[in-house]
Amino acid sequence: MKDFLKLMKRFVPPYRGKVVMNIIYNILGALFGTFSFAMLIPALDILFKTKELVTEKVEWALTADSITNNINYYISSFIAKHGEQDSLLLIGLILVIATLFKVGFTYLADFVLIALRNGVVYDIRSLIYKKIIGLPLGYFSEERKGDIMARITSDVQEVENSVANSLGMMIKNPILIIVYLCVMIYMSWSLTLFVFVMLPITGLIIGRIGRSLKRVSTKGQNKLGEILSIIEEDLSGLRIIKSFNAEEKAIGRFQNENQNYRLIMNRLMWRRHLAHPASEFLGTIVIVVVLWYGGRIILGGNNSSLTAAEFIGYMVFFYGIINPAKAFSTALYSIEKGLASMQRIDHVLAAKVTIVDKKDAKDIESFEKDIVYKNVTFAYDKAEVLSNVSLNIPKGTTVALVGSSGSGKTTMVDLLPRFWDITSGNIEVDGTDIRDLKLKSLRNLIGNVNQEPILFNDTIRNNIAFGIDDVSDEAVIQAAKIANAHDFILGTKNGYDTIIGDRGDKLSGGQKQRLSIARAILRNPPILILDEATSALDTESEKLVQEALENLMKNRTSLVIAHRLSTIKHANLICVLHEGKIVEQGTHEELMELGGRYKKLHSMQMF
Repeated sequence: MKDFLKLMKRFVPPYRGKVVMNIIYNILGALFGTFSFAMLIPALDILFKTKELVTEKVEWALTADSITNNINYYISSFIAKHGEQDSLLLIGLILVIATLFKVGFTYLADFVLIALRNGVVYDIRSLIYKKIIGLPLGYFSEERKGDIMARITSDVQEVENSVANSLGMMIKNPILIIVYLCVMIYMSWSLTLFVFVMLPITGLIIGRIGRSLKRVSTKGQNKLGEILSIIEEDLSGLRIIKSFNAEEKAIGRFQNENQNYRLIMNRLMWRRHLAHPASEFLGTIVIVVVLWYGGRIILGGNNSSLTAAEFIGYMVFFYGIINPAKAFSTALYSIEKGLASMQRIDHVLAAKVTIVDKKDAKDIESFEKDIVYKNVTFAYDKAEVLSNVSLNIPKGTTVALVGSSGSGKTTMVDLLPRFWDITSGNIEVDGTDIRDLKLKSLRNLIGNVNQEPILFNDTIRNNIAFGIDDVSDEAVIQAAKIANAHDFILGTKNGYDTIIGDRGDKLSGGQKQRLSIARAILRNPPILILDEATSALDTESEKLVQEALENLMKNRTSLVIAHRLSTIKHANLICVLHEGKIVEQGTHEELMELGGRYKKLHSMQMF
């Protein structure tokens, strides 16, 4: 319950007006429900002729005695004038009207709660998505994508099903219980005291079942995250699975996790569906005990304050508590399951965003002078990837980074747009440390073309114009022409309005890369990062892409990572990295004359 209140404290305040209206409507509904139940007592008195008519009216006051006496007076007057049968009809009519108001206010309470319930779920889903988008890349190297997808989909859905749908019961049922208990205390405080002794015992039993439900639910959601991770991995690597005839192995791995999930969910559902029968059984025991105890008082003739009709009315009120109490216990079960999912969501929400703007961070509107790496060291956890790297990149130059896999090339260029933050040293743009610049303005200066083009399941036009607002069709077409993409785009089914499929799978590798280049051209950044942009292409596609890259690199500062050394012969500076250090640098001719590591790499490729 404490965790539920914390959850409400976090997400309900924007909707406090809805909560107030819901409480008011529920109170009115409970009062009219009380009035409709109370009308049964005079009806029973008339039927069984167990009470004398009230002939004197007292002064109206906000007391139970005054209100009860005067209501009985008017009923007695009506009986004396119109007879008992017409009086029963009148009481029935009053009961119908009171019930109409009761259900009307109950509906209004649920009506205003819809905006609260859906609003809370909307806020949680938006919050976790914004958090995921804002987290540094390092976070995702530690987490499984499928599990993150499970947290933003199935976990949020579970919070909606379990917590949000229980909000109404968590507000309405306590109000009903309190109102009915107040009436019961007024009718017989001694009998109600006995009820108070019985209810905590049943609540304790129900609470123990609910806590065990939360533990099992957490295991179930974790297992579902593992299943989604397997699905995501297998869909991404379907080509490899088929080529290695590993379908049976993939199916076996999935079936094993699916079987574990089934067993966990069996345990969860067994306990979840225990809620209603357990609460109903315990409620019946309490009713029987109260019926026995109250009947013993009345039948014993110990000057009981309750008449037989009033005792039946008392039992009606008590039964009116049992149903909300059962619903309340069911809601508690459901909430415990939802809170288990909320804990998994909080694992993401609590993740620290390490790469943020400083309070006094500055905007940078243009790139004028140079990029300088000063004694830069970077490590993933404790594994050092770059060690004391220094490099000066004047504006307008092309710097190529070469070296074997794992030498630190990609890490070096990823540090410039602050996908990671350096461990020590400085990276400066125009003399200002990039950590003193606003992230958005820094990244606006930089365009990326990666080895694997990252495209979205959208139109060609929207992929080229990605991240740019209010761009004209003419600008998109011009960027496509410069990237050697215009001709093949016109050859597609719907031209620039063609949907390219998931990750652009309807296009060839060269076509995807040229769209990626067109996107960078349209953005028109002064600094370019080209990460092995042609390494995965055939010769013909490479020629088209290389021409597009040359068009893109004109009058720009470029950092180029290349395995094919033939593509970077004309770079102004070539840096050879080995084990996180720059071991050689110079032009192609200078490095060939040096006869060191670069010449060895070049000779291996020529061979």
